[in-house]
Amino acid sequence: MAVAKRTVELFYDVLSPYSWFGFEVLCRYRSRWNLDLQFRPFYLAGVMGASGNKPPGLVPAKAMYMTRDLERLRDFYQIPFNHPSDPANVMFVKGSLSAMRLVTAASKDHPELVENLSREFWMRAWSRDEDITQRESLLEVCKKVGLNDNDTQSLLSRIGDQEIKDQLKATTQKAIDLGAFGAPLIVAHVDGQPHMFFGSDRFLLLAHLLGVKWEGPLTAKSQL
Repeated sequence: MAVAKRTVELFYDVLSPYSWFGFEVLCRYRSRWNLDLQFRPFYLAGVMGASGNKPPGLVPAKAMYMTRDLERLRDFYQIPFNHPSDPANVMFVKGSLSAMRLVTAASKDHPELVENLSREFWMRAWSRDEDITQRESLLEVCKKVGLNDNDTQSLLSRIGDQEIKDQLKATTQKAIDLGAFGAPLIVAHVDGQPHMFFGSDRFLLLAHLLGVKWEGPLTAKSQL
């Protein structure tokens, strides 16, 4: 008899580099932990505003710590993270609304591409220091994940649809209702109850809740 999959939701925004680490780790453990991993793209700015939280980059001591912390995580998980040349511009000026609407549209029209689409946005913003807001950038992301010209144009046209705007708002509100105050938010469902974990450093506790084994970063090197 097949063993039921363990349902885990990941609420994330590609503007959050910590979300990228959480995303990649859960993807690596998806088969190992027999996860039904459900991607929940949301809008981080909405969560921050509703919770009254402040971006850590606005607190000088936190910003200094976060710079080194992200580098440690990069080395530990072997994820190609690099600091952008102007992180304040990336996070506080340009933002991620168009990108998250595009990912939301893909979750409805091309759910099989959400993982790669999200990863490509992180690669652009947090590895190659490239834009994720301009239409040309969104076109490049769509083509990178294999969408043809017609599907790309169709998906881009959905960014302005009220249905997509409402879906992104609804997912963001769901995260807020669960107690979100930042990203990523990982929600494990056990015995019909949701269990919330914030950040990308609670995998040991998540494993304990799920009754599985945490085996570290699961990089190629760690599996030798």
